[in-house]
Amino acid sequence: MFIQQKDYNKAFAQEKAIYKRQMQSLNRLVELGLIAENQKQYDDAISVFNYIIDNTQDIDTKLVGHLKVLQIKTKIATPSDYHDIKNKYETVLETYGKTPQTLSLQINYAHFLAFNFNQEDQAILILKNTLKYKLSEYDLAPVKLELGDILILKEKFNEALIYYTQIERNLKNSTIAQEARFKIAKASYYKGDFKWAESQLKILKSSTSQLTANDALDLKLLISDNRAEDSLQVALTKYAKADLLAFQNKNDQAITILNSILEEHKTEVIIPQALLKQATLFEIKKEYQNAKVNYKRIITDFKDSILMDNALYNLAELLANHLNQTEEAKQLYEELLFNHSDSIYAVDARKKFRALRGDTLN
Repeated sequence: MFIQQKDYNKAFAQEKAIYKRQMQSLNRLVELGLIAENQKQYDDAISVFNYIIDNTQDIDTKLVGHLKVLQIKTKIATPSDYHDIKNKYETVLETYGKTPQTLSLQINYAHFLAFNFNQEDQAILILKNTLKYKLSEYDLAPVKLELGDILILKEKFNEALIYYTQIERNLKNSTIAQEARFKIAKASYYKGDFKWAESQLKILKSSTSQLTANDALDLKLLISDNRAEDSLQVALTKYAKADLLAFQNKNDQAITILNSILEEHKTEVIIPQALLKQATLFEIKKEYQNAKVNYKRIITDFKDSILMDNALYNLAELLANHLNQTEEAKQLYEELLFNHSDSIYAVDARKKFRALRGDTLN
């Protein structure tokens, strides 16, 4: 009941009482922590995972707790917090050692160093050392995936492609191999090789991973629509550059390039895509009013766009979670349900609409 009401602190109290009575598995508490994190109740999630760390003797469970706390703290951190997070990662790795058992922690630490701390070379060194472990190709695939991502961050596209291709060839038809193929296509897109990227994305549209299939379809449509309209692909090249800058956490530069697209390519099909991308970057920067303006422009001026449901859902989330405008959010969820019932957001929109309406959710 408390979980349904999103009162995770009270749910936590109940779960602690159950655990103290039975002293069995902490799996229920892990699940509660993940639910709280998914619902962006980060303080509650951190409390749950800290309790797990303090109350288990199982090293693997302890490491899961440490990893989740560090991941969540990174999500909500400002740059002034990064030194403390870095020190915490180092303390945990000194305590438990850099071994195959702490592989997930090392991968996440490398990601943090590269994407938050601008220490790409140190991150690459950590990951290359983990490749020496005597583990299966499947266990090492996440390391290679992260290595590829950090090399893309440094714009070393060809070296990144080596790691992505190894995963794709060694683990054919697996979910992670399909993810690697998508990253191969995206690296080509970043480089401006749109024809090759599109050919890879056509294959991925039928991926068994729904998430990869959706991402592949979105990127393929972006490329094909804009290649058809502009033979020189000027706007698409700019957009790909902005997309790469956003991946590199250079959000201000990405926003500037997207502004130039909005000003110089006003009649082209890429405009709603540029508005949506820019809005998501505004949200990262906590410039919520600017994001709201962009979403509203898509809804008002591009009613036939395939991004209409994205704009409706994102704006509803923004209004409900950050701007305290729940009535307007409710109307947007309702519009999405009635006019875009086939949207991938429809299920979540229905739940959130009912919650805002005050329904009792089962």
